Amino acid sequence: MTDKIKNLCLRTATGIAFVTVLVGGILWSNVTFTLLFAVITGLSVWEFCQVVNRRADVQTNAVICTVAGIYLFLAVSGFCSNLTPSGVFIPYLLSVVYLLVSELYLKSEHALNNWAYTMMSQMYVALPFASLNILAYQPEASYSIGVAYAGMLPLSVFVFLWASDSGAYCFGSLFGRHKLFPRISPNKSWEGSVGGGLVAVAASQIFACFEPSLDRWEWLGLALTVVIFGTWGDLVESLLKRQLQIKDSGNILPGHGGMLDRFDSSLLAIPASVIYLYTLTLL
Repeated sequence: MTDKIKNLCLRTATGIAFVTVLVGGILWSNVTFTLLFAVITGLSVWEFCQVVNRRADVQTNAVICTVAGIYLFLAVSGFCSNLTPSGVFIPYLLSVVYLLVSELYLKSEHALNNWAYTMMSQMYVALPFASLNILAYQPEASYSIGVAYAGMLPLSVFVFLWASDSGAYCFGSLFGRHKLFPRISPNKSWEGSVGGGLVAVAASQIFACFEPSLDRWEWLGLALTVVIFGTWGDLVESLLKRQLQIKDSGNILPGHGGMLDRFDSSLLAIPASVIYLYTLTLL
């Protein structure tokens, strides 16, 4: 068996396991959802800090950043599920203050870089994952706590991203002629992006058949939102890796790279989905 075939088998097995764990964790219960994404948040923030710390002019506190990121996810989960009051965010705010003030005493020559990447670990990685809780917990008058866990909404974001990626690969391979963003990602084409969007829209209509929380047009709008911002999210991580001069963000997922490589699109798609759904409530 050649190395290429071995790599394909490894990549396929990892992909199946990844999708199974993600879908199962989201749909099984709110507890498995919370545990799963608390772990994903921690691993992603840790990976981000390890990657940027390779630079000679950057030194983030990976341990505190990771703990703070996990705590933010759990705090937002508790707040969105009406289990905790808003005071649950105080420890997180204190950790942010500590990360800022601590640079005064470390005597680093690159304090500004440390601050920038430290805050980026929270804003770019931890906050989007925490925002998943806003999708997962929806108002429900029939529940005593006033909210119900709705796993289909956070799941839909990932399904639309997977559908878009698969469609973009197929359409791009067959019809790709015009480069989407050659300076950052030379393999992406406009034809692939449009094709991926069409596949995601088709997936949204399947969701509309089984999940009545949104009508068909609202599901379609959510799919387009995920596709557009997911593409930007992918490009943002590609630019980050180019700036850091690395190929993959890590190797925790054999054949697929690191956590940021797998969740790059979702880091912009999740907040965009929250904004989209919140906008629907105002219309």
